Amino acid sequence: MPSRARRRSSALLAASACALLLLSGCAVDSPAEEDASPESTGTHDVEHARGTTAVPDDPQRVVTLEPLELDTAVAVGIVPVGAAVASNVTGAPEYLGADGVEAVGTVPEPDLEAIAALKPDLILGTEARHSELYDQLASIAPTVFIATQADPWRDNALLIGDALNREDEVADLLSAVDDRCASLADEYEVGGETAQLIRPRDETTLSLYGPVSFSGSLLECAGFTIPEQNWADGLQADISPENILSAQADHVFITVADVDDESAIPAAITQNAGAFPSVTLVDTSYWVSGVGPKGAQAVLDDIESFLETSR
Repeated sequence: MPSRARRRSSALLAASACALLLLSGCAVDSPAEEDASPESTGTHDVEHARGTTAVPDDPQRVVTLEPLELDTAVAVGIVPVGAAVASNVTGAPEYLGADGVEAVGTVPEPDLEAIAALKPDLILGTEARHSELYDQLASIAPTVFIATQADPWRDNALLIGDALNREDEVADLLSAVDDRCASLADEYEVGGETAQLIRPRDETTLSLYGPVSFSGSLLECAGFTIPEQNWADGLQADISPENILSAQADHVFITVADVDDESAIPAAITQNAGAFPSVTLVDTSYWVSGVGPKGAQAVLDDIESFLETSR
């Protein structure tokens, strides 16, 4: 075996040379060592809607399938490589200020091929929306699901914080939201004033958002009261334009794509202007879809601006 003898001899010579030149930092790597990838930074277990999953301690290539997950990741300084987006947009919402996030289908219909092509090391989704895709997603990368987007948004944000190994940071961000709410409530003293958030769906349906919805909870924590409705789990109530008077409040906020487009105000409201003396257009991308620490602060920015100009 002359070739094997030559390799053994070469290795001995290289080792001897390294011993003589130790201070110069000489090292001999075997072929296996040269091809080895960097060691994992470790994992931690996360309990979620599908059980318990070991996920990376320091995820580098995150894909999100729910707006709250995208918002929460960006809020703690992790910009996902991919995100499922709302059906009427082509990328991450502008309010996030996140560049380089590739769209991987829509929130209701994620694109599995696009997700796999990004080679994620963590996928975040929602059982209520993506249950049938879990096994396929988990075969691509460790996957964590919140139960439903209708759950209390703070609880969902904390679960995503756990998955990202940033739970303490998310808790601090949520505390900052609550502290700012308290500050607005103290400064502007709107106790006793009612506020209603209305989302025009189409020509036949208007959605009202209740006290436990994302934006509804922020209106209430800033001091407003949301009028009683027949809420579905406190979240939402749908009415027809003919019943618009049941949505009366001291202040009405209407979600739209362009806050400068007053033509987006539903005709049912403009035709009953006397019943709606205070109407303000707000951005759907964070008042409804944002749902996370950054979206919450954006909503509070709008509430503060409204309070400043209305006083």
